[in-house]
Amino acid sequence: MRHLLHTVLATVVTASLLTSCVSSGKFKRSQADLQSARNDSARLAGQVSDLQGNVGQLKQQVSDLNKQVADLNNKAGQLSSDVANKNSELGNKQRQLERLQALMDQQKRATNEIRQKMADALTGFKSSELTVSVKNGKVYVSLQENLLFPSGSAVVNPKGKEALGKLAEVLNVNPDITVNIEGHTDSIPIRGRYKDNWDLSTARAGSIVRILTQDYKVDPVRVEASGHSQYDPVQTNSTTEGRALNRRTEIILSPKLDELYRLLGTGTSDGGTGQ
Repeated sequence: MRHLLHTVLATVVTASLLTSCVSSGKFKRSQADLQSARNDSARLAGQVSDLQGNVGQLKQQVSDLNKQVADLNNKAGQLSSDVANKNSELGNKQRQLERLQALMDQQKRATNEIRQKMADALTGFKSSELTVSVKNGKVYVSLQENLLFPSGSAVVNPKGKEALGKLAEVLNVNPDITVNIEGHTDSIPIRGRYKDNWDLSTARAGSIVRILTQDYKVDPVRVEASGHSQYDPVQTNSTTEGRALNRRTEIILSPKLDELYRLLGTGTSDGGTGQ
């Protein structure tokens, strides 16, 4: 009996020890699994945090890019407006240039017409007495001293007055022609009534002005006069022939250029017509 009891107790203890060993192994495995799960959770939490940070950065980048796009759109709109303005300005400049060219062509035609009219009116005079030419867009009627004046005098000869009368006929039927009269001398010092060549050249220009305006009724508003003495020669003053050519009176004629001057002065064209 006692032997049986010991046997039963030994069996119970053995079973108990076996059961205890099995439970302890499961527990350890469970603990390891739990720790692994906790580690995985912490790792995933870190990844989520990192991803959330990346999302925040991406959102900021998207916001920055949207702002850049908006700025570029604004700049593109401004550039488009600038281009339109430049094109409009270019168009205005082109029209202005076309208008200016038309006025210059018109002025050239008018100048050639004046030259032809003067040449036709003065055909009875020799080339040694006067010439008609175009220079710098103006008509130059150059009358030599031997046609107009006695030496050292500002009193116009009858033949010179005849030439001025024919010139005045053209001026009076062409009121848009302006008249500039220039007196010129050679370099030989003057003696007698006039103080110097300045005085003589100015007196000669004045004499022609009075004949044109008083005797032939050319509008005085259209006429200007000046003396240049010896300082604007056309030939050398070192020869007799050269000095003879330098003793001249030039009547410079040009069409009125009000429209051309207005266009050049303002830089705009209103589409008006020239004279």
